[in-house]
Amino acid sequence: MTSVLLDPVPGLGPDLDEARKCLAQVFGFPGFRGVQDQVVARALAGRSTLAVMPTGAGKSLTYQLPAVMLEGTCVVVSPLIALMHDQLRSATANGIRAAALTSVDTDREVTIDRFRAGELDLLYVAPERASQPHFRELLSKAPLSLFAIDEAHCVSEWGHDFRPDYRLMRPLMDAFPQVPRLALTATADRHTRADILEQLGIPADGLIVAGFDRPNIQYRIAPRDNPQRQILRFIADNPGPGVVYAPTRAQVEKLAEQLGAQLGAEGRRVLPYHAGLPAHVRAANQEAFVSSEDMVIVATVAFGMGIDKPDVRFVAHAGLPKSIEGYYQETGRAGRDGDPSVALMLWGADDFARARQRLAEVDETRRQGERTRLDALAGLVETTACRRAVLLRHFGENPPATCGNCDNCLEPPALTDATELARKLLSAVYRTGQSYGLGHLEKVLTGQADERVRARGHDELSVFGIVGPDQAPLLKALSRALLARGTLTATEHGGLALAGDARAILKGEQTVELALPPVRERGGSKRRGKTAGAGAALNPVGDPLFEALRALRRAIASEANVPPYVVFHDAVLREMAASRPRTLADLAAIGGVGTRKRDAYGQRFLEEIARH
Repeated sequence: MTSVLLDPVPGLGPDLDEARKCLAQVFGFPGFRGVQDQVVARALAGRSTLAVMPTGAGKSLTYQLPAVMLEGTCVVVSPLIALMHDQLRSATANGIRAAALTSVDTDREVTIDRFRAGELDLLYVAPERASQPHFRELLSKAPLSLFAIDEAHCVSEWGHDFRPDYRLMRPLMDAFPQVPRLALTATADRHTRADILEQLGIPADGLIVAGFDRPNIQYRIAPRDNPQRQILRFIADNPGPGVVYAPTRAQVEKLAEQLGAQLGAEGRRVLPYHAGLPAHVRAANQEAFVSSEDMVIVATVAFGMGIDKPDVRFVAHAGLPKSIEGYYQETGRAGRDGDPSVALMLWGADDFARARQRLAEVDETRRQGERTRLDALAGLVETTACRRAVLLRHFGENPPATCGNCDNCLEPPALTDATELARKLLSAVYRTGQSYGLGHLEKVLTGQADERVRARGHDELSVFGIVGPDQAPLLKALSRALLARGTLTATEHGGLALAGDARAILKGEQTVELALPPVRERGGSKRRGKTAGAGAALNPVGDPLFEALRALRRAIASEANVPPYVVFHDAVLREMAASRPRTLADLAAIGGVGTRKRDAYGQRFLEEIARH
């Protein structure tokens, strides 16, 4: 098989000065962000790279810009059709020649002809198609500029979304050794990064890590007591589009119905999304959300990886995520436009109990890695210190001790030394035979000799009645914390048993610090945990010009059959409302207004501004 290939020579390709001009002309950005320039420079020089960049840091630009500048087509391997189509719309809106080969695209022959004729900058394809011999044969028919492997953590068994077909990408790329490779991911710890480099044949010196911090996301974590009420209050505090994740399909349906009944009366739409819905319903609900400016979607984690929606203002987890990597990726779907956003996680001790029980079902070769991930998630939930610092340290960073934008930093919890109470609870667990739940243990510890306690002789134990009324209210919070950290574990029948560091605590070798539960105020609300509205001060709501620009954007988006954000982000409209440009040149000076968009929409926006 012969192939028509470029011969990229380091140092002889387009330079960064040319790239900056192209960046301004095509994308409307005055300069690169973060490590974008480093990644783009390597791609232009023909060097293979693994770029670890947080969601919202502009990963897609690092291959779209070289694709425009280099001769030939950039082949983008992406795991989900929805993700490809979202990126396809955005690329096309910027004047980039792009197409996809997927099972739902009906213009395959046209796309293949355009590729062979050299008329495509970008060709999106799923790994399942890319691994087929006929696709390799197709790639030999035209020049290639770059291989871009999106969501590259899927190639690693250490990654949280392992996809076996990603393992077949290296043989494909090895068939075109002169074409550089760019692997992109937002979620890869040190071990996963090393595995990606090996699996995709990228040299170790090709690793660029931008950091994992998303400073615009406010992290909040709270015990789950009434999730419907808690999430309703959270949504009310956070206008704009948002995602609520629930652990199961049944919980998605129930929560969507409950939230919809309340929010629908206020004019805010709520729809469900999970793999059990008919395909056309899933597609319609997803499209409605992508195009919305204030909708809430309740979903399982099947929803999200394929969504390139930049203006999601909040993400709420109604239950425990599967891993700290999953939590980072799912919360990272908020605030991709850089504007303030909020992530809320509600958790219960039973979440950790079930998760630890599931570890026994995991293949032995992966069990320790899964246990480490669960312990990391427990550390994030249990900490009374900065949430962001815990999260970033998990990914190998050395962050400041405080961030100023998580619940523990904004509203430091009241702490108490619960070591003595923990020893009493653990002693009661041990002396009652490690088979009773917290309700029974509370009765024993507080001296409530009901029929069940007396029948088992637990009123005769040394731990009977050793917890006074001042400490009793802390038992539920303490048991939840001990379950999260693995000091206690749930038995098959719902009892509690000793585990982890229980022996060290009982022997006085380890202390236990506990965040005091929030104080309930009149009306059932809690003093701690009110979220700062992410969208409350974002946009100049009530400004007639801003509202008019949003209305015009909606009209243009409807005409073009694209989501409003594809036309312009909210940040661009804010800048228009503030600076009130009078000419197309003034408009082009606003970040995010590239040549294509200026020519396509600019005059209409100028006319709207002139009317105000």
